[in-house]
Order: sequence, then structure tokens, then C-alpha cells
Amino acid sequence: MKYSKLMLGTVQFGMDYGVANTHGQPSYDTVKTILKEAYDGGINALDTAPEYGSSEEVIGKALHELGLNGRFKIITKIPKIPENTDVESFIENSLLKSCERLKCDVISGALIHVEADGIYLDILKKMKQKGLIEQAGISLNTLAYKDDGDNADILQIPCSILDHRFDHCFGKSERHCFIRGAYLQGMLLMAEEQIFVREIIPIRRKLEALGIPMKELALRYLFAKTGSKSVLTGVETVEQLRENLQIAQMPPLPEDMLEKIHEIVFPELDEICVSPFLWAKYKQERQ
Repeated sequence: MKYSKLMLGTVQFGMDYGVANTHGQPSYDTVKTILKEAYDGGINALDTAPEYGSSEEVIGKALHELGLNGRFKIITKIPKIPENTDVESFIENSLLKSCERLKCDVISGALIHVEADGIYLDILKKMKQKGLIEQAGISLNTLAYKDDGDNADILQIPCSILDHRFDHCFGKSERHCFIRGAYLQGMLLMAEEQIFVREIIPIRRKLEALGIPMKELALRYLFAKTGSKSVLTGVETVEQLRENLQIAQMPPLPEDMLEKIHEIVFPELDEICVSPFLWAKYKQERQ
């Protein structure tokens, strides 16, 4: 089973998340409806993690009640690995607990969640031989991490119409990339007065002048990336999911539109402007 064009992010299922989240954590009934409509709409991939509150438990319970166990490829993560610990035992125990919460015997894939722990990727890959996971990879966050995950089966990277730091990761052999941050945690969609990264505003205005709604433009731009990929989007409502599914059915952006976009977004913004991991530093230095 190949990964679907869209991947459903589920951090919202377990906690309030996102600078643009105005709906809060969805109810359990809403989660079930979202999962059922996602499946019916052709989405077969879910992104979760033990750190996402009750996300794994909610997913496991909901899929069991919906009769959809085994119908989604679920990607979870390994939490930050403590110092002076038996790394292999820590990773194995983390995966066993995730399996228990997700109500499954094998997890489709697991990612090293903290990029500095990428040195343990080979140990995570051992879990394939133990039958706990099918694929192993890493979630990248900043350019400070020099290894681009070439040894990974799967890779999660931040990327958006404004964030091109990891464009070089696309199209490498058969490795599948999960793209997160399609809307820069909502910065591309929220009202201008809410955008604290001020450098984004003039660029977004130019993109809006292209005449395509920003949400549509942002997703269709990422669909145009080369190689095997899924665009990860989190939703708090069924309506948001339906909108994403509708956009996923649209044709690719034409080449002339892609050229216009590149004229607007290049040269790139500084990493401190496009990386949520660095926004606290941005506020200290530039506000």
C-alpha cells in the first residue's frame, strides 16, 4: 500500500495545537468522523507521536470502533532519548507502548523525533528485524542538523511555499518524504495583524495577488514537488478536511504559475523566519 497524497496530522486529536488553531481539541465524535471521511476520501496515512497528548490512544480507540484497524499506514515517533540510557531498550519500549495505544501489532513507520538523536537511526532500524515497524526514519527541523537522512527509509521535513530549506531532500531514490508545515503553522492563512513574523507579510501579499486562494496555492505548490511524498495537514473540523480533500483533487499548478511563485519567494527568507523551532529566538531578536 503506497502512501496517499495527503497525510492526516493528528496532534490536534490529543491536545490544543498551532498558533492559528481557533477550534481547540476536537471532540472524540468529531475525531471519528474525521477519520472515517479521511479514509473514504482516499487518505491512508496518519502522523502521530507519544508526545501528542492522547493522540495515539484516541486513534487506536477510534479506528477499532470504526472497523478501520489496519486500513491506515500510521507513522509515530520516538521521544527524546535520555542520556546514559540503554538506547535500544528505550526505543523498543517506546514502540511497544505505541503499539498498545494504537491497538496494533506492527507500526508502519517510526521517526526519530529529535533530530540530534539521529545518531541512533541504525538502532531504530533494528526494530524492523524485531517486527515492530516496517520503516525507520527521522524528523528534521533545522539546518543545524547536517545529515539529511540519506540512511532513512522515510523522512519528515518542514516545507512550504515560503520554506525551501530541505528542497534538496526530494526525489532521492525511493525514499518517501512527509511534508509538514504546509501553512507555516497557520502563518500563511491568519489575519495580517496576527502575524508576528513581519517579513512574511509583503511576500504573502504578492502571492495573494496571483489570484488563487492561499490555502489552495500552498497545497498545490507542495503537490508539485518531485519524488515520493505526502503533504501532512492537521485539521480540527470536518469542514477543514473536506476542503483539503477537494484541493487534492485539483490539477497540478501550471509551469508559468510555478515560475511566478519562484520569482516572489526567492531569495529565501532567513531560517529564523520560517522555522517554528526558532520563533522564540525571533521574538527575542526582532520584535
